Amino acid sequence: MTTSYLEREEPKDVSKAFKRLKKRITIDNLWMYILRLLQEKEMYGYEIRESIKKQFGFEPATITSYTILHRLQEDNLVMSFVKDNPEGRPDRKYYTITEDGERAMQDAKRFLNEILTRVFDKTKTE
Repeated sequence: MTTSYLEREEPKDVSKAFKRLKKRITIDNLWMYILRLLQEKEMYGYEIRESIKKQFGFEPATITSYTILHRLQEDNLVMSFVKDNPEGRPDRKYYTITEDGERAMQDAKRFLNEILTRVFDKTKTE
């Protein structure tokens, strides 16, 4: 089984430029990963963070995840609601993607596809 680029340990000779790119595409654009997960199902904050780690191979800081969720809610890309927890545990705040969030994902996909096509048209992959 092949390990994805997101999950691989970086070789010692990887450029600083690539390290910056990886950070920018992952942590600095965490909103895309969060919305992607919410396209599958509603989730609570800790569950989102753990799912990012499992599905995408990187682990955002806890405060970063909640900060992004707050911003997404302010921008009407996600909605939150509280679910009662019948097991006597504290109630949990769940998040779900909105129609605006779906449109933002479509816009992001179109934009990234265009970048990939234009910037990497001369780059060969192995």
